[in-house]
Amino acid sequence: MLREQTRAIHLRNIVMGGSNQVLIQSMCNIKTSKVAEVVAQINRLAALGADLMRVSIMDEEDALAIKEIVKQIKIPLVGDIHFDYRLAIKAIENGIDKIRINPGNIGGFEKTKLVIECAKKHHVPIRIGVNSGSLDRETLLLNDDKVTAHALVSLCEKYVKFFEKQEFFDIVISLKASSVLTTIEAYREASKLFPYPLHLGITEAGNSKTGLLRSAAGLSPLLLEGIGNTIRISLTEEPEEEIIACKRLLTDLNLFTNFPRLISCPTCGRTAVDLKPLVDRVTEELEKINKPITVAIMGCIVNGPGEAHQADLGLAGGKNEFVLFKKGQIVRKIKADEALKVLLDEIDKCQ
Repeated sequence: MLREQTRAIHLRNIVMGGSNQVLIQSMCNIKTSKVAEVVAQINRLAALGADLMRVSIMDEEDALAIKEIVKQIKIPLVGDIHFDYRLAIKAIENGIDKIRINPGNIGGFEKTKLVIECAKKHHVPIRIGVNSGSLDRETLLLNDDKVTAHALVSLCEKYVKFFEKQEFFDIVISLKASSVLTTIEAYREASKLFPYPLHLGITEAGNSKTGLLRSAAGLSPLLLEGIGNTIRISLTEEPEEEIIACKRLLTDLNLFTNFPRLISCPTCGRTAVDLKPLVDRVTEELEKINKPITVAIMGCIVNGPGEAHQADLGLAGGKNEFVLFKKGQIVRKIKADEALKVLLDEIDKCQ
């Protein structure tokens, strides 16, 4: 089912699913009971572009902290609960906007039913999270003891039917695997089966080197097929890196329109300047702004402006100097030590 055909789920001041945009999220890496630190991190990430944030609910102290956290943030808060259904109920009662549970490890269907009843009373959506590490023994045996896409979807289907039997339909679904191909197949199958918003991600993807590649390889085909309503790019990095990665990916897929694109050449023998430090510095600055512009940093004056003619503006390097160009047309020459400042000033002028 294409994303615009999925059920719309209300989370505080935003809507997930239906014709709404793909939402960006990450997860706090601070213990939830440390209220001031968690609030500060969430507000930083919201300013960076997070639409919602998730926190771990590991004990009663964490669950009780929700009441104060939600007062001090402006984006929806999701509680992640494992093993203890009572923590899910307490998080809901303390004002969480959405919870994520795996019915297989929350205490069985009877205890899941108690969570559903509480969520229904407080109008809190539930994400049913199934991943490659949480398949039960019965499901594995039915799939030759292998983590397959069908295994993930069939277990999720069992859970969804139970939720629907309780007349609970504010459901979000995730089917994450660490395998890119298994993840793609699982979400494709799920999109045909469930009318609910899908949370996309590759679980345990790795650091910025491996995780970015795996996530782009796994999420891009699905997003381009119209599958997926919210994404998290899971990295062994600070959550700020996840938000920026999500924005970059969605921007390149034309699913996010208010973030700058940087293009730069791979360099060759014609390159007359040390390009990488400049590219890194411009990248840092572009991450701080929300403008739908394309900026190019090219290594030579000979081919740079022409190759990057689609860029709104850019720099191309020569010996001890750069040229500033706009839409492929050279505007003026600049001394090398002034190039960064001139470019940033030009970016600031862009609407």
